[in-house]
Amino acid sequence: MAELAELEDPRAREVNERHGDDHGVNLGKLRALAKRLKTQQELARQLWTTDDTAARLLAILVCRPKAFERAELDAMVREARAPKVHDWLVNYVVKKNPHSEELRLAWSADPDPVVASAGWALTTERVAKQPGDLDLAGLLDVIEAEMKDAPDRLQWAMNHCLAQIGIEHAEHRARAIDIGERLQVLKDYPTSPGCTSPFAPVWITEMVRRQQDK
Repeated sequence: MAELAELEDPRAREVNERHGDDHGVNLGKLRALAKRLKTQQELARQLWTTDDTAARLLAILVCRPKAFERAELDAMVREARAPKVHDWLVNYVVKKNPHSEELRLAWSADPDPVVASAGWALTTERVAKQPGDLDLAGLLDVIEAEMKDAPDRLQWAMNHCLAQIGIEHAEHRARAIDIGERLQVLKDYPTSPGCTSPFAPVWITEMVRRQQDK
């Protein structure tokens, strides 16, 4: 904790806080520290209990993702207040855990929109990598009905799923683009030069174009 405190940078904190992340540690330096520490599951658990955002990010980097029980991960996702902690927890830990599919189903139906967003993030992963028994048309039905009025983080996760369905599954592409056009979610989101807009119709069209150009 003392070492993390020494890495605190006021400018980094200013940038991070604009995104809702209450820490001032440069992520490159955080990753270098994690590389030095290597995997330490018990240390990861201790760092998590501090409730400090930088410590929790470090915990995620040094933990053993497959070592967590389902109930443990469920509690952790509910405790993860900072967007970066929530994002890393889902992507670096839950996706690699054997309980990920059970959690995906449970979280997707959770009344807490931030927890539900974790379920949608796991669904988006499956849309891309293991669509097998997913009901893609059913997912589009839910997105069409609920995305427009969803809270920010849940809306973002649903929009990502919409785009992924359109990008990966040609038979649903026209409907995914149509839903995006009608709902207009993230149409005016500020996008840096060289980056793809998160507005689903633009995102889908651009990613499909890149795939066809390969």
